[in-house]
Amino acid sequence: MVKFDLMTMLNSIGEDLGHADWKDLVSWSANAPADESARADETLLTARALDPRKGTRTSAHDMVTLLRLIWNGQAGPPNACARVRAVMARQLTRHRIASAFRPPVRVAAKSGSLVGVVRNEIGVISYPDGRRYAAAIFTRSRPGSDDAAINAAIGTATAHALASLGCTAALTRPDPFAVGHGL
Repeated sequence: MVKFDLMTMLNSIGEDLGHADWKDLVSWSANAPADESARADETLLTARALDPRKGTRTSAHDMVTLLRLIWNGQAGPPNACARVRAVMARQLTRHRIASAFRPPVRVAAKSGSLVGVVRNEIGVISYPDGRRYAAAIFTRSRPGSDDAAINAAIGTATAHALASLGCTAALTRPDPFAVGHGL
């Protein structure tokens, strides 16, 4: 459910951390003392924008369903679905789902992140024999967590989920969080 646009979400984070808006928070954070910055990081975890009961939200199941509809040309006009597939196939960031797969396996994905707490990615993994699988991986961590490790875990989790379905994939390290669904 989309309740707010990105700027409204960011401004609400600024407000929840005691500032006029997002711009004011960013300005303050540039010179904030370490102890105040650490307190702000703790408060950030309770921000309205990060609370699925109050803000914009979706589920992994809903995202996998949406991907299936896009890949089958049923989410809207067929040319619009084709455009979304093409844009996702050209994603420049390849450090999440795509990091665990090597050619000839193809990954078309869309990532999303919010303030170093939320790191998500949805995508379709296509095998040369025509099999396609949709995946949606949603993560939440504390501010300052190891971004590279979380990104790699997203790819690893996806590869493990597909391996459990009998798909071959390049695995780098185990992780228990994944959703895989055949298209």
